[in-house]
Amino acid sequence: MGGTNMGCGNDERQARDLPRVVVVGLASCFGCQLQITNVEEHLTDVLGQIDLRYWQLASSEPMPEEFDVAVIEGAVTTEESEATVRKLRERAKCVIALGACAATAGIPGIASRNFFKRPSQVYKDVPAACGSMVVPRPVGAVIDVDYTVRCCPIDTMDFIDVLQRALYGSNKFDRTGTMCGQCKRNGTDCFFDQGQLCLGLVTVAGCGAKCVNLGRACNGCRGLSPDANLEAARAACERAGVDPDDFDEALALFNQVERVQSARE
Repeated sequence: MGGTNMGCGNDERQARDLPRVVVVGLASCFGCQLQITNVEEHLTDVLGQIDLRYWQLASSEPMPEEFDVAVIEGAVTTEESEATVRKLRERAKCVIALGACAATAGIPGIASRNFFKRPSQVYKDVPAACGSMVVPRPVGAVIDVDYTVRCCPIDTMDFIDVLQRALYGSNKFDRTGTMCGQCKRNGTDCFFDQGQLCLGLVTVAGCGAKCVNLGRACNGCRGLSPDANLEAARAACERAGVDPDDFDEALALFNQVERVQSARE
C-alpha cells in the first residue's frame, strides 16, 4: 500500500495506492486535531504517505464510505457518537484514539459519576438539542482500539510515531510503567518531597515527564498506568502530608472513568 503493509490489516493493495485516512472529532475541544498541524516542517512528508479522505475539522463534506485508518478525537457522549465509532470500527482496518478525551474520556468524563442526575441540576426540561445522552466514556469502552495517542493536548511527534506504526506495522510495546520512573531518570526533584501533590506516581509513562521538567506537577493527562496502585498512592500522599481527598479530586480531571472502573475491579 504505497510501500506500506497496514499494521492493522493484511490486505495487499496496488503499490500506487495510499492508505485512506479519516479524522473524526467527538466530544472535545478539537485541540488535539489542531496539534497535528503543528508539525509544519514535516506535515507534507506525513501527508505524502496517506490519502487524507476526510478531516472533520477542515471540511464540511460528508465522510466517505470506504477508508483504511480512522483517527478519532474526543469522548463518546451521545448515542449518535456511539453509533459513529461503531461504524468507524466496522469499516476501518485500524482505529487510532487521539488524545486524552478519546483515551480516558478526559474532561467530558468528569461528569460520568451520577451522570443522569446532572441534567436536572441544570435544566428543568432537558433541551432536545442535547440529543440522547449517554454516560461519557472513552472510545475504547465502545470499540476495540488499535493504537492510542495520549496526553492533553497530544504531542505532535507522538502522533506521527503512532501513525507510522499503524501504516507500517510495529513490534513496539506500549508502556505500562508510571511516570515516576522517568522523573528519576531525568534527575528531577520529587514534588512529594516538597509536600506537593503530583499524579506521576499513578500516570502511565511515555511523555518524557515534560511538565515535571518544567517545574509543574503531573496532572495525569496520559491516563492511569496498568501498574498503578491507587491505595498505595493514597498512602504515599498521607506520608508526604498531602490530603488523599485532594489526590482523588485531582485524578478526576482526566481519569474519572478509569478511576471508577479501577474501584469496581
